[in-house]
Amino acid sequence: MKIIDLNGFQIEVTDLDEAIRITADYKEYHHEDKRFSEFDKRQKAYWRDMYEKLTAIKEQVTTL
Repeated sequence: MKIIDLNGFQIEVTDLDEAIRITADYKEYHHEDKRFSEFDKRQKAYWRDMYEKLTAIKEQVTTL
């Protein structure tokens, strides 16, 4: 399956459960160094968006 990321790029997902697990981890990452705070905000928004899209697909698949 393919989804569109926050930047408008098409991402192919071959293992939905693994993709959900990975994005759940990534959305919690941040740097200790506060100089990266703006970068971390953008990354957190990206991974949160991906996680929400993937879990929505999972919910649709499991309720069919």
